[in-house]
Amino acid sequence: GIILSMKLINYIQHYGLRRVRLPNGRYERVRTWHSWSSAYKLSNLFFYNMQRHPDHHTAPSRRYPLLQHCGDDAAPQLPGSYTEMASLAVFPKRWFRRMDPLVDHWRAHFYPQIDDWSAYDSPATAERPDAFEVITEIFERAPRLAAWIDRSPELLDNLQEKEFADLDLPRGFGPNAEFETIARRGLTRVYWTLEFGVSEMRERIADYPAQDVRETVDATRNWSNDKAFQIGMHTLRDNLTPVEAGTALSNVAEASIGAVLAAIDEDFAGQGAAGGLAAVVLGDLASRETAPGIELKVLSVYDGSPAKLYDTLCRRIAEALEALARDSLVFAPVVRGDSGIAACPMADFANRFAVRGSGSGMLDLTRARCVYTFGDATIEGRFEETRHATLAAGDARDELIAELRGTIGNRTELDLASIDQGRGGLEDVECAARLLQLTLMNSAPGGLAIDAASVFHAAAERTLIPEKAASGLTEAVTLWRNLRGIRRLIAEDGLDFESARPQVREVIARSCGFDDFDALSEAVRETASRAAVDIDGL
Repeated sequence: GIILSMKLINYIQHYGLRRVRLPNGRYERVRTWHSWSSAYKLSNLFFYNMQRHPDHHTAPSRRYPLLQHCGDDAAPQLPGSYTEMASLAVFPKRWFRRMDPLVDHWRAHFYPQIDDWSAYDSPATAERPDAFEVITEIFERAPRLAAWIDRSPELLDNLQEKEFADLDLPRGFGPNAEFETIARRGLTRVYWTLEFGVSEMRERIADYPAQDVRETVDATRNWSNDKAFQIGMHTLRDNLTPVEAGTALSNVAEASIGAVLAAIDEDFAGQGAAGGLAAVVLGDLASRETAPGIELKVLSVYDGSPAKLYDTLCRRIAEALEALARDSLVFAPVVRGDSGIAACPMADFANRFAVRGSGSGMLDLTRARCVYTFGDATIEGRFEETRHATLAAGDARDELIAELRGTIGNRTELDLASIDQGRGGLEDVECAARLLQLTLMNSAPGGLAIDAASVFHAAAERTLIPEKAASGLTEAVTLWRNLRGIRRLIAEDGLDFESARPQVREVIARSCGFDDFDALSEAVRETASRAAVDIDGL
């Protein structure tokens, strides 16, 4: 009872009050306004003036009967005595409804220069107070990233690892800021897009002890979340562009999927199966254009016996990948009944995608890549041959081409809030790339290019489109991918760019290679206009 009373009174005395972090990294000393005061004479008599706690902050050696009352200008005032407030505090909803407006008033009165207290209120700050400067940086510039560290403050520990610190070079190491920026970007880009590839990542994951598939999934998810956070911080600090971060995140995603599938393969081996299975990623994962929270789209194509055993294998793959996407910073949660994780026998593969009415499935096939094989490794080659043949001819291909042509250009004018759907925006450019890719399918190997930029260059090499148009469309898709990537990293869907806080707008502009937001806005309009003209001319 005594301990409970002590904790309850301490809660009442300091609820919602914060000491401000000073420029030197230390917190301000305790002042009278860092405790609630109560001027009720009778209850003060019973509590030996303990309700005059603000005076105790400035004169800790003063005896309680001699404590003085601090007025409104020196300390915040409780709306009731300790007895009343203690009765209220045991009912949280009532307490918050009564006290939170008073906390807001205290902040406006004593710290009018601070308009954002989110970093001070963050659970991450409570868990990692030594990382307050980084937490403030994240809260000011990346609300979605802030939600990550609030849910998992341990992510901040990744910034202390040598892997991150060696790339995020400190300020002031070079002769000038431009030199430092070039050096920092160069190191980070080489490491995350060229040096630290999928095979190296798989080796890192394999070092984690795991006894079964479930433990492998948990360890892999934790590892991938750590890497996604590091990549996100490099992007936030302008060490990686969102497009470069997309390559790094794609490697993380592929390594994570491969590690989980390898654990399933180990369990599956020795069960008497003949044949093989190809695990194929689709969409942005396949074209290595991953952004945080990407939809996990995987197709398992198998050719073997007994069929029942392969049905079981496909079900285990789906369950494990659904678990991998749970609480993931890389993948969006997989919704049961509307899952992008599917399976198909090789014998039915062509019929499934080549019939009329399968336009969306056919579109998925334009960006597909095998990331793991079970059993007979030749199934990857057979899948690619069947995929290529399906995309090169047939009624479904003709139907998809008609759909894409009908979609292109039939959109409203593009602005920053609609870079995906607007005229000349990402979807228009991607549709143009898919049309060209379907044309290129009859002239392999160029037809095997799957990301839009590679498709445009391949089309220019075969004189299907002018070189100038290929360069312009590549520039457009790069800008749209940078904008989509930074939006998915720093903010939830539906972010209004125009009304975002200045720090957020600065991050968006710099991530796309512009010094200020106005220059980015102008570039978006001009790029969309040029892309629309180039697409109309194809």
